[in-house]
Amino acid sequence: MALFIPTYFAPISQYAAIYQSDRVVFEVHDNFQKQTYRNRFCIYGANGKLSLSIPVKHKTNEGRKKTRDTLVENDFPWQQQHLKSLQTAYRSSPFFEFFEDELTTIFSKKYKYLHDVNLDTYSFVSEALELDHDYIKTEDYVIEVDNDFRQLALAKKGISIEMDSYIQMFDDKHGFLPNLSILDLLFMEGRNTISFLEKISVNLK
Repeated sequence: MALFIPTYFAPISQYAAIYQSDRVVFEVHDNFQKQTYRNRFCIYGANGKLSLSIPVKHKTNEGRKKTRDTLVENDFPWQQQHLKSLQTAYRSSPFFEFFEDELTTIFSKKYKYLHDVNLDTYSFVSEALELDHDYIKTEDYVIEVDNDFRQLALAKKGISIEMDSYIQMFDDKHGFLPNLSILDLLFMEGRNTISFLEKISVNLK
């Protein structure tokens, strides 16, 4: 089995590992960490790399909390902001229009838990790419497993990813940006995204 943490429109490296795995298991008993892709994803904006984050509720008097119990802070209009940012960045991309309605549904849904957002975005991408990967959830925190891809959720970790370049919306200004959210590759390549995923080598340091 291959072990992953559900993340928010995960980076390309995570979907490459998912595509190349026989069985996907999601860790749902991990502790929430800041500065990870649990509640953020990165796209190619007009000014370069743009990070979009879901605000979460933090209580100063509580200790460690599990990601699955992390609450979304809906007092801030993050969904409208994220959808607008995607529309601004990718409206003229080759395949954005094919997915806009489904995206709008996700960004219109009222979420209480961050965990539910991440599983919905995984389902969206899986359907878009026609992946035949069903997933299961861990029943307890997994200490060790051979195919452990949980660190792909760490935004600051040294992850080495080797992938072919593809045309991006603003690469004439800022050059090629690797390992953005899977949405960047999907909007630019459509179903051809699979041909990129199957050739990517993910090296965990």
